[in-house]
Amino acid sequence: MISTFTLVIIVIAIALIFDFANGFNDAANSIATIVVTKTLTPLQALFMAGLANFIGYFSFGTAIAKMVGKGVVSPDFITLHLLLAALIGAAIWTIVTSLYGLPISCSHALIGGLVGSALVAGGLDAVVFSGIFSILLFIVVAPMLGMVGSMIFTVIIINLFKKSDPKKANKIFKYLQLVSALFYSMGHGTNDAQKTMGIIAIALVAGGIKQEFVIDNWIALACYSAIGIGTMLGGWQVIKTMGTKITKIRAMEGFCAESASALVLMGTAHFGIPVSTTHVISGAIMGVGTVEGAAAVQWVTARRIMWAWVLTIPLTGLCSAIAYYLVMPFMP
Repeated sequence: MISTFTLVIIVIAIALIFDFANGFNDAANSIATIVVTKTLTPLQALFMAGLANFIGYFSFGTAIAKMVGKGVVSPDFITLHLLLAALIGAAIWTIVTSLYGLPISCSHALIGGLVGSALVAGGLDAVVFSGIFSILLFIVVAPMLGMVGSMIFTVIIINLFKKSDPKKANKIFKYLQLVSALFYSMGHGTNDAQKTMGIIAIALVAGGIKQEFVIDNWIALACYSAIGIGTMLGGWQVIKTMGTKITKIRAMEGFCAESASALVLMGTAHFGIPVSTTHVISGAIMGVGTVEGAAAVQWVTARRIMWAWVLTIPLTGLCSAIAYYLVMPFMP
């Protein structure tokens, strides 16, 4: 039988492993376009993204962490083994899809894991359906906002620069892309790293170590570090998919996609809605390609990505439900 304190440590460790897997898959999106356009080298992009992530955390607060910690599963039903099973289910799906280079939503993997283990633990009463509804709604709304926003940006930019020399314009957009990538990474950090922060904070409460839900600085530092290391070591296959297999990305396209995505991510962060950064940037890249002609978008790749989106919540829910039964015999 595992002690409660040991179980808290295990939950935190697996949460950070999930964050590392998030970096393998999801956080790579924040630097995909700027690396593919060669505006920055991979190491420069990683440094910029890491810095911007921290800026996002200190600028926009912890509304999303609170939503994940309290707005998906009713606090009355949250236990350490429920959180452990949720993390196991989410980590399995994230690692499997990363091996196939599919850019999924690690956010929705985590949500699916929480819902699956909650349903097994307490039935329908354990799930906060108002929170789930807003998350499910934005599975559709977020990529559409990214797509429409990038289409508007692209149309405006094409008209403004249609008489410009292509080489000079490309040089200008490389500088502009530094700004758009910085703001997109701020939005990414505000969204993604906070979700695991919420899990760790609620685990400390469930384990009796904390009396109330608080995001300590050490939690933020640990989560951002785990995502950054995962991106550095394993995100390149996903970067290739995002940057080359949906549509051709140059500096101008990268600027339009990142600018639209940054606005969506910052807006949803303000309202505490945990959206998928993958969905937003994927929709934005498709929007850029659509403006330049539907044939510019490789719709076979787009369909594979969309199927991964659809399957993420139910399959992670199934994995976490099975994990719940497997870990129960070892619980205090």
